[in-house]
Amino acid sequence: MAVELGITRYGESLDNVAWDILGQTYKPVQLSDASFAFDTLFPPGTFVPPHFHPDQDEFIRVLEGDFDLWLDGEELKASTGDLIRMPMGSKHGIFNNSAANTRALFWVAPSRRLYDLFVKIDRVADPGEVVRIAAEYNVYFLPPPG
Repeated sequence: MAVELGITRYGESLDNVAWDILGQTYKPVQLSDASFAFDTLFPPGTFVPPHFHPDQDEFIRVLEGDFDLWLDGEELKASTGDLIRMPMGSKHGIFNNSAANTRALFWVAPSRRLYDLFVKIDRVADPGEVVRIAAEYNVYFLPPPG
């Protein structure tokens, strides 16, 4: 699928889609074979545990707030305006440990099947089931430490 000409307006998404993934809101704003972009809202205390994508580069532009990050074992902080770069195969976890919402634009390249994964895990409340399903879409979560 090719990139479609047009504008996705602020606050809107493709086809008015919004996913609830373990308490976070994801809204797709661009989709093609080459890349997939989605706006996110991470309420306080929400996170994506350490995982990796073996065949996708991932990027995050922090639009508002802060993320605590785990990037290949290193703990870092990203704030409003920062761009986080995670090359394919890198292990990363994303955490909103603040008392405020964090908004960000995420994108992956190439898109592969990440859009389809989000459709499948929308409103799945069991984190273990999310981890199991993610592996079917080539996203692998790491076991908890210890």
